[in-house]
Amino acid sequence: MVSSPSPSPDGGKDSNLMRRILVLGFWVQGFRCLPWMAINFFVKDGLNVDPSTLQLLQNSANLPMVAFLQAVSWLAIAILSPSGISIFTLSLCLLVSNLGASIAEVANDAIVAGIGKQPTMSPKTSQSSSSGELQSFVWIASSAGGVLGNLLGGIAINRYAPQAMFLIFSLTVALQLFVTITVHESSLNLPKSSSGVGIRKQLSELSVALQKPEIAYSIAWLAASNAIIPALTGTMFFYQTQYLNINSSVLGISKVFGQAAMLLWSIIYNCYLKSVPSKKLIAAIQGVMAVFMLSDLLFVKGVYRSMGVPDSLYVIVFSGLLEVLFFFKILPFNILIAQLCPSGCEGSLMALVASANALSFIVSGYLGVALSSFVGVTGSDFSGFPQALLIQAVCTLLPIYWSSCIPDDKQAKTSKKNE
Repeated sequence: MVSSPSPSPDGGKDSNLMRRILVLGFWVQGFRCLPWMAINFFVKDGLNVDPSTLQLLQNSANLPMVAFLQAVSWLAIAILSPSGISIFTLSLCLLVSNLGASIAEVANDAIVAGIGKQPTMSPKTSQSSSSGELQSFVWIASSAGGVLGNLLGGIAINRYAPQAMFLIFSLTVALQLFVTITVHESSLNLPKSSSGVGIRKQLSELSVALQKPEIAYSIAWLAASNAIIPALTGTMFFYQTQYLNINSSVLGISKVFGQAAMLLWSIIYNCYLKSVPSKKLIAAIQGVMAVFMLSDLLFVKGVYRSMGVPDSLYVIVFSGLLEVLFFFKILPFNILIAQLCPSGCEGSLMALVASANALSFIVSGYLGVALSSFVGVTGSDFSGFPQALLIQAVCTLLPIYWSSCIPDDKQAKTSKKNE
C-alpha cells in the first residue's frame, strides 16, 4: 500500500474501506484452494508420483508460507507443460507462492489484531467482543472464498487442464495486488507506531511478550497440538482417487462442504459462541477431531459401506468436515492471542503464531510420510492404512491432556489490566 502523511478525518469511511480491504485479502486466502486442488491431480496424473512424494510436496511447500510473488509463481506453473516441469521446479514455484501468501496472511492477521484492540465507539461493547466480531467477520470472507474456489475447482478439473486453473488464480491475485497498491495506507486509519522502530526493538517487544507464560504456553500448545498429529492427507487423496476411484467432482463437492462448514462455524461463533471460554471451545474441537479420525478408520475398514452408506456420500460429508476441523480451533485461539497481546506487538506476535502454526503443519506432514512408510502404504497397497489412521486418532487425543497450558478468559482479562 502507498503511505501518505495525513490521516483520514472520516472514521466511518475508514472503517468501511478497511473492511473491504480485509475482505478482499481473506477472500483471496480462501480462494487459494482453487489451484491447490488442481496441483494434487497435476502431480498425481501429470508427474506420476507416489503418495509419499505428494505429501512431501504438500507440506514442504509450506516452509515459507505478497500478491506479486503468488501471481508470478502460479503464472509460471500455468505456462509450463507437465513434460517440461520437474518436481524441483514445481516445488520452487510453490515455495515462492507461499512466501508471498505468508506475508499477506501475517499482515492481514496483524491488522485484525491491532484494530480489534482499539477502543470501540460504544461503551457497551467490550474489547474482546470487538476483536471476536472482526475475527469471525474476516473468517466468513475467507470461507466464502474457499467455498467458491472449491466449487469452481471441482467443476473445472474435469473440463479444463490444471494450468487453466493456475492461470485464473494468478489473474485473481494480480487483481488483488492492483487494488491494494492503489489504496493509501493513511486512508485506512491504522494505529500509528512510533517512528524509528527497528527490528531490534520489535524483537525486544516480542521477547517481553513471550516472557508471559500465558502467551508462550498458548503458542506452544497450538504448535504441539498440530505437530503431534501425523497428517495423512496425501495418502487419503490417493486412497480415494486410486483405490476407490472417487470422481474429482465428488472431491470438489467435499471441499465445498468443508468450506461451507467453516463459513457456518464463523457465523455461529460470531452470533452465539463469543461468550464461551476459548479454552473450552479449543479442547472440544480437539476432541471432535479425534472422533472424526476414528470415523475415517471405520470408513477405510468398510463399515459404512456395509451399512449402505455410499463412499461418495461419506467423502463429501465427513472427509470434507475433517479437512477443515484442524482450522476450527484457530478462530478462538487467534481471538485469545489478540486479547493477550501487548499493544504495539501485534504484528510480531501474529507473525510468530503464523510461523509456529505453519511449522507445526510441516512437522505433522513429515510425520505422516514416516507413518505411511512405516505401515507400508503405497500407491497400490493400502492394507496398512487402518493402522495409520488409528495411530493418528490416538495422537489427536493427546493435546487435550495438556490443554491446561491455554489460559482461560479471566486470565486474559487480568493480564490486560496489568499491562
